[in-house]
Amino acid sequence: METSFKSVIVGTAGHIDHGKSALVEALTGTHPDRLAEEKRRGITIDLGFAFLEGAGVRFGLVDVPGHERFVSNMLAGAAGIDLVLLVIAADESIKPQTREHFDICRLLGVTRGVVALTKSDLVDTDMLGLVRLEVEEYLRGSFLEGAPIVPVSAKTGAGLGELKKALHAVAAEIPGKDAARYFRLPIDRAFAMKGFGTVVTGTLISGSIGPEDEVELFPGGQRLRVRGVQSGGKAVERAIAGQRTAVNLSGIDHDAVKRGMTLAAPGQLRATRRVDVRLTLLPSARKLKHRAKVHFHAGTKETLAEVFLYGATVLSPGQNTLAHLRLQEEVLLLPGDRFIARQFSPVVTIGGGAILDPLARRPTLRDAGRAAFLEILLNGKREEGLAAMTERAPLGLGFREIVARTGWSGREIRDSVQRLVTARRIKIVSTEPLILLGRKAFDDLRQRTSERVERFHKENPLSPGILREDLRASLGRRVREETFRAALEELSTERKLDVQGELVKRAGSEISLQPEEAQAKGEIEKAFVEAGLAVPAVKEVLARLPVEAKRAEKLLQILLREKNLVRVSPELIFHRDALAHLKVQLVTYKRAKGERISVPVFKELTGITRKYAIPLLEYLDRERVTRRAGDERVIL
Repeated sequence: METSFKSVIVGTAGHIDHGKSALVEALTGTHPDRLAEEKRRGITIDLGFAFLEGAGVRFGLVDVPGHERFVSNMLAGAAGIDLVLLVIAADESIKPQTREHFDICRLLGVTRGVVALTKSDLVDTDMLGLVRLEVEEYLRGSFLEGAPIVPVSAKTGAGLGELKKALHAVAAEIPGKDAARYFRLPIDRAFAMKGFGTVVTGTLISGSIGPEDEVELFPGGQRLRVRGVQSGGKAVERAIAGQRTAVNLSGIDHDAVKRGMTLAAPGQLRATRRVDVRLTLLPSARKLKHRAKVHFHAGTKETLAEVFLYGATVLSPGQNTLAHLRLQEEVLLLPGDRFIARQFSPVVTIGGGAILDPLARRPTLRDAGRAAFLEILLNGKREEGLAAMTERAPLGLGFREIVARTGWSGREIRDSVQRLVTARRIKIVSTEPLILLGRKAFDDLRQRTSERVERFHKENPLSPGILREDLRASLGRRVREETFRAALEELSTERKLDVQGELVKRAGSEISLQPEEAQAKGEIEKAFVEAGLAVPAVKEVLARLPVEAKRAEKLLQILLREKNLVRVSPELIFHRDALAHLKVQLVTYKRAKGERISVPVFKELTGITRKYAIPLLEYLDRERVTRRAGDERVIL
């Protein structure tokens, strides 16, 4: 990786035949027109690239088309530029495409630039002064107000030195792009190179890329391997954000890769067809109606979009609003990405703006909080945005969802989460994987959980508690397992609920029996105590009780949970004292007669029939009191 040079992308802008390509060639020694048709017609149809190095800066110059028919190519080149080189011919001054290109640069959020007055050798000093005054007036109030205006001549070389100094001065003010973010490379060209295979080029807008890296091609999600990387016309170990980059890919034919696709870090981001945006309409545009169709340009992608205006039916020229765009094709976008809107017909630039939510929901009348949510995203404060996203995710917000919707790094997410947890704005319901829930929604769930347990106790006084899965099901489908588990854990820690295995009950709750229930419970236990090992049928015992069958069954279940009674088989229940006495009998028998005992001897020892003997012996086997050996049992 070359770190000695600061990478700065310069986009040329200006009217057709104002000398952009000639100026780039004069500055760099490279003529950017690469197509035979361009050379024949003398205009730039597709994107051209050239590089200029010096004084610690590597400029990547993107020469983009000036002819109005090729503005879509200009937009592809404008993606990722750091500063604009606005080219205005001294003999023609400001022209229609000068204005359109400059509007596009403003809409794309470009904040710095230099103006070159080309063909200055064709006018006298007075004319040059008049053109300078006209340009200064045109730029007043814009991001280029006060920017250097340098007269140059590509033909004579006059002013080129001053222009290079001006570019370096502006470049010094430009902050470096973040190479630590997720890799993204919008593709503006794809071609086959003999001996190498498929090569794609673009401006690396975030992250870094090197040979042997795995990348994902959007849309579609195909995973590919990088064979090699070039930047500035040279092979590099790693290209970093801000550089013009060529990537040699293996595993795909160049015909399958098109301008508008994006290479990105694998498994992190998602393409979209719906985005929420801040949309600005140019003062020169017509009114834009709700549900109008426009040409949408973002990065190197062009597609059609239907515009849904929030809170309005018409957007007036020069105004801005929150809007939803339904895209005809999938595009990979992140918050902050800039876009351009061009009129459906005739095709002219009418506005643009910034992406707020790249994975937006379909607009509905019920979503009254959408505008307020987007205003929060618009202010750009990470914690507030994450809190708002979490609050609008009733099922919880996962780590991968956060990455796909924001592009934030893992550290940025963790730091924001910690601050929001400390402020009790959100709740971590799972750490692996990370799942967040709004604190209010979590507290509401806690309350509903407690209320549901309380209601169960009132409706089922003879039951010790509600089954865990029954409790979860009673809370509805919009409660995921991780959230339910976190709510139970917190309520249990606070000693508001008691969780015993699969049973959930109110903390400290005890079964309260009515006098007739207590009497019936005693009668059940007495019946089995008096029966010894020759126990009666359960139905017979319950039928003799002074309570109805449903309550009688619950009283039986209480005795079983208390382990006063033990179910040996589906039909047979014994009192624990009788089973304890049986085990003592077997120990005594082993000492006197040996460790082996047959079924007839067992029947004689206990005084019971085969109906009881076989289930009891199988129970003793399960309890590891005995072990079957053929027709006999070994007493352990």
